[in-house]
Amino acid sequence: MKKIILLFFIFISLLFGCKQNKGPAKVQKRLPVVSYIVIKPQEVVLTKELPGRVASYKTAKIIPQVSGVILKRVFKEGSYVKKGDLLYIIDPRPYKAALERAQAALKAAEAKLPALTKKVKRYAKLVKTHSISKQVYDDTKAALDQLKANIELYKAQIKSAQINLDYCYIKAPIDGIIGRSYITEGQVVYAYQQAPLAIIQHFDPVYVDVPISTEELYELKKERASKLVNFTPDMDKNVQLIFEDNSIYPEKGILEFNEVTVDKTTGSVILRIKFPNRDKVLLPHMFVRVKIIEGVIENGILIPEEAVKFDTKGNPYVFVVDNQNRAVIRPIVVDRSIGNKWLVTSGLKENDRVIVKGFQYIRPGVTVKAMLEKPQGGGK
Repeated sequence: MKKIILLFFIFISLLFGCKQNKGPAKVQKRLPVVSYIVIKPQEVVLTKELPGRVASYKTAKIIPQVSGVILKRVFKEGSYVKKGDLLYIIDPRPYKAALERAQAALKAAEAKLPALTKKVKRYAKLVKTHSISKQVYDDTKAALDQLKANIELYKAQIKSAQINLDYCYIKAPIDGIIGRSYITEGQVVYAYQQAPLAIIQHFDPVYVDVPISTEELYELKKERASKLVNFTPDMDKNVQLIFEDNSIYPEKGILEFNEVTVDKTTGSVILRIKFPNRDKVLLPHMFVRVKIIEGVIENGILIPEEAVKFDTKGNPYVFVVDNQNRAVIRPIVVDRSIGNKWLVTSGLKENDRVIVKGFQYIRPGVTVKAMLEKPQGGGK
């Protein structure tokens, strides 16, 4: 019995000994797995997003040009009016009477003109024969000249009276939406008063006024003048408008650099962008954002944000996979973020393999098992 037990323990010992001898032969060093992208230069559109407010393309304050009582308001508040549409009627009777007085005075003067003209001609002959004195002739000639001057005066008075009479019928100077009326029928208004009777705003097209600092304007012009960036004037005809809810306005705007003005109070520059507004969606004072094209880089390099790391001094770098499948640090220079990518201006070239995942398993110089993540996407 003792021999059997002894043989059993010897068998167990030999069995475990064999397993322990075979174990180390199966242990292999596992390489850290990383994912990478392959750098492919591409066209990158550089844009600048700025806040702005909608402003009417044209604004006309309706100011009376003659004094009088408002007899009638013709328009409906909030309606669309066309240039020349009648808006208000001021009591025309005083101005009609003034016109008639001037017309009557003209007729009276013109009635005297033929007789006095003949008289001067007759006196011109008589004065030569000394039948009348030179003084009588001169007085008659002066009376004729005075009558002719009065006729011109009465004609001018008729024109002025007619203009004033026409001003009694206040008409729209532009097309647009007319707002509320600030006066009612029966009120007295005065010529060229400061307070408007109503305001008309032209909404198609509209402007978007964008305030930027003079430094930002300088940088924008500098960017466009850079040899690295291609810019054409047509790019200023493709300004995008974004509403507060991040929805995109379907029409493109035109940046009018010749409309640049400087705000005297803040010193900021106002960029003016014109947008079509056929459906009257854009209203004055509405807050929006605009996206302006700065230019295009033909062979730009974009890499995902997660690929870029920063050292203790804030300098950016990436890990690249070299020809020996080692993870190597590569310092880079970045210009800006575009969406969820960084625009790299130095440090990378075509076909470089940039690591985007698996950083927790690597250190500089370590050999890795590199797996392709996906082709690099296009830039905006």
